[in-house]
Amino acid sequence: MAKIINVIKGTKDILPQDVSSWHRLEETALDVFSKYGYKEIRTPIFEATELFARGVGDTTDIVNKEMYTFEKSDRSLTLRPENTAGVVRSFIENGMARLSAPVKLWYHGPMFRYERPQAGRQRQFHQVGVEMFGVKQPAADAEVILLAVNYLKALGLNDLTVEINSLGCPSCREEYKRKIKEVLKPEFENLCEDCQNRYEKNPLRLLDCKVESCKEIFEKPEIKKVIQADFICDECAEHFSELKFYLNKMGVKYSENKLLVRGLDYYNRTVFEIKSNNLGSQNAVCGGGRYDSLVRNLGGDDVPAVGWAMGMERLNSLLPPVEAEKLDAYIVSNSPADAFMLAEDLRCNGKAVEFDLSNKKFTKQLEKAAKVAKFALILCEDEIKSGTVSVKNLDTSEQKTVNKNEVLTLI
Repeated sequence: MAKIINVIKGTKDILPQDVSSWHRLEETALDVFSKYGYKEIRTPIFEATELFARGVGDTTDIVNKEMYTFEKSDRSLTLRPENTAGVVRSFIENGMARLSAPVKLWYHGPMFRYERPQAGRQRQFHQVGVEMFGVKQPAADAEVILLAVNYLKALGLNDLTVEINSLGCPSCREEYKRKIKEVLKPEFENLCEDCQNRYEKNPLRLLDCKVESCKEIFEKPEIKKVIQADFICDECAEHFSELKFYLNKMGVKYSENKLLVRGLDYYNRTVFEIKSNNLGSQNAVCGGGRYDSLVRNLGGDDVPAVGWAMGMERLNSLLPPVEAEKLDAYIVSNSPADAFMLAEDLRCNGKAVEFDLSNKKFTKQLEKAAKVAKFALILCEDEIKSGTVSVKNLDTSEQKTVNKNEVLTLI
């Protein structure tokens, strides 16, 4: 016997009995996002490696440690680790900046990161996300946050926490970085290896560290005082204040978290996370923010943008499973040819119908019908001779014999 080839570690099959749960996420997204004017976009799952190095940032863990990169025809290609950079590339390449602002796009699909698989996190995982281009005002930030909250509510998730922060603009952020490096310098040797590497390249990322020893350092009074300081300039402060005004008006409950910086280099001003209280320590279900310089950095015009992404595996873990939809009818017959013809007639009239292709015994077919369908259509010798069908309601056990042309009125 040949050796069985198993699924690659960090990937999972989505089996037929589970697909309905994924349809729920996708169909709810289409319904909710369409009401806000978002249009679906589908980008390739691999792009030029340079796109992610320039877009996501060459100091991030994603680019340094987690990307699946391969060489083909003297080109370096990478399976997408996230989709904002790909959507921005498409926005630029397809001239969407010429469209009337705002340009609102949403997506869903697989992403790829090489990291330790754990609950709700795989090496091939799926995200649903939105991106809005062309509006610099904080009303856009508020809309995408509200959109995320309403999407989660539409799925039935209500036990949520919204956290927001402002990273400021590049100019006011430089002073903040300098102060963080200054106050952490005496603790440098006590920082984890990743934080020591980030100290020079991207000191804001230190605040995103999940290592307990580093988190304890950030809680020291003299360090916490610097972290909690209002470093942002007047213009950025006004933007953040207006965002909170809109969220308050819309009834979105939120808290401010000065340690919230997000893991990608392209964010500026608004960043946010939405957390579920049912996921343990890794409890973020949505993350996003504003990235006003990314379009320009990738070769486009100076176009402001804001967006977010959600991990679909995590969403599914929070939701009850969806029961598989039953067939409208299952034909129980000792004549496969007659069953085939009746099934096709009903399918052409919009009904989901199956029959037993292998012509098992009557009792076996009836057992199968009870498991997979709402009605059993009994088509045996007596029914075939008389041109009738016995229709059995499998919930109530009520049974009627009708002419073939009347079946549609009963199922």
